Amino acid sequence: MKKKITVIGAGHVGEHVAQRLAHKELGDIILLDIIEDMPKGKGLDMYQANPIYGSDSMVLGTNSYDDTKNSDLVVLTAGLPRKPGMSRSDLLDMNTEIVKGCSEQIKKTSPNAIVIVVSNPLDVMAYVTLKVTGFPKHRVIGMAGILDTARFRAFLAMELGVSAASINTLVLGGHGDSMVPLPRYSTVGGIPITELLSQDRINAIVDRTRQGGGEIVKLLKTGSAYYAPADACVEMTESIIKDKKKVLPCSVYLEGEYGIKGCFVGVPVKLGINGIENIYEIKLDAAEIDALKKSAAAVMEDQSRLKL
Repeated sequence: MKKKITVIGAGHVGEHVAQRLAHKELGDIILLDIIEDMPKGKGLDMYQANPIYGSDSMVLGTNSYDDTKNSDLVVLTAGLPRKPGMSRSDLLDMNTEIVKGCSEQIKKTSPNAIVIVVSNPLDVMAYVTLKVTGFPKHRVIGMAGILDTARFRAFLAMELGVSAASINTLVLGGHGDSMVPLPRYSTVGGIPITELLSQDRINAIVDRTRQGGGEIVKLLKTGSAYYAPADACVEMTESIIKDKKKVLPCSVYLEGEYGIKGCFVGVPVKLGINGIENIYEIKLDAAEIDALKKSAAAVMEDQSRLKL
């Protein structure tokens, strides 16, 4: 029996998530948005593309949560995008109400679903989703670390002139300017990047990774990134739906791991059919753990402003 996957928000991120999920035949896809008829048109267009890709996934665009009932997995992308000069935190007040409303509907229509949160500020919106739905923490997951890691890998590949497929990296912490890329856990074909690049170049690439989303916002001028975020969602969804049990950096609710309690931050986890199946606590040096706790503190500061 096919899985039922709902994507809430048919903007750039949502539409690309839905299309990629359909092409990979990960389930039947429901694309929901409040703009009248728009998701219906996009869903129909995607469904008509399926024969070209050899996919038999159903794609349905809708304005009604009734069509999303009993979804196995929900990808929550709804919210306003960043504009030039805006931080993710600037979006907090506006997007809290949107995510809160969506979470109430998810709780009502799909009480057993796993939820992947993409809306910004991501870590805080994942917290909103967790609290409003009342779901167990293993079923609410923020998409962050995979995107941040991909950016780190891309910039290293550009710098070294090698295939990004040869590069493995790890980025922890909140999804924002305080994220924590870990050069010590980053390799090229198994070779630590510390043996291939000077500390100055590593620092520059780490800084560009932290500003990766903002760099794209400035260039686009009217929105934020969507190709890479969408693909990150698809990788998470595939690991869950197919029970692949990939170990991926995701934003999860910590209750004492890494000495952090009460907020979402990015750490390595195992993703399977039950959602988060394990949180891995890797060994960090004093500087790394300090940076991770500072990142969590920035998330907690935004979280303290919530009015739920």
